[in-house]
Amino acid sequence: MIDNPRSPRVRAVAKLAKRAAREETGLFLVEGPQALREALSFHPELIVDVFATRGVFERHPELGRGLSVAGIEAEAVSNAVLEAMADTVTPQGVIAVCRQFPVTIKDLLAQGARLVAILEEIRDPGNAGTIIRAADAAGADGVILTGKSVDAYNPKVVRSTTGSIFHLPLAQGGTLEHALHAVRAAGMQVLAADISGEELPTLRGDLPRPTAWLFGNEAHGLSEAQLALADRAVRVPIYGHAESMNLATAASVCLYQSAFAQRD
Repeated sequence: MIDNPRSPRVRAVAKLAKRAAREETGLFLVEGPQALREALSFHPELIVDVFATRGVFERHPELGRGLSVAGIEAEAVSNAVLEAMADTVTPQGVIAVCRQFPVTIKDLLAQGARLVAILEEIRDPGNAGTIIRAADAAGADGVILTGKSVDAYNPKVVRSTTGSIFHLPLAQGGTLEHALHAVRAAGMQVLAADISGEELPTLRGDLPRPTAWLFGNEAHGLSEAQLALADRAVRVPIYGHAESMNLATAASVCLYQSAFAQRD
């Protein structure tokens, strides 16, 4: 059992909470039974190490079976060690270290993508992770993070996806202009979510088309120059008295409206 929270190995895992360490190593943290379950189901080849406290596999026997099938042996650690490794205050008994698996925008679009989310300067990890999860649920073909958006492998982003990070391609880095050029070359229209746009229900005739939804920064949205790069600006109407909608909620509505239309 690893029981020294100050050991070099424990510190190396804990450093993965920082972007610099993730970029240097190409690794990222996966915390909790649900995220590990999805990693084992979809990308077991990415798992480098698994650390678990006593009793976790009794509570989650499917994890033990999955690790056995994948030929991965978990290392026992004390509660103090797991707390030192984890990004969360109260870790759920198991942590994995996985290899990152980003794709290029070209590869993401190569199989005839019909629905994509583009995140431009999304800074909040919870929003980014929730949008990735919503894109996965809506059957999107991938998510593209551009500009100064949060790192997709940030521990808070990974947790917010609840495992969806392992389900669909993610491309990050590069400029918005490059991403929009690529999706247009792939035959997709670009719809920008913005409060200045047309109401979403009026686009019913256009929503079945292959679509790249563009979502901007939580605080200031998309600039006029960025909006000009889109084919149309679209807003989710508010029928009640709410002052506004959370970005991730609005993104979920937009993605699902496209998913409904494309499957009608």
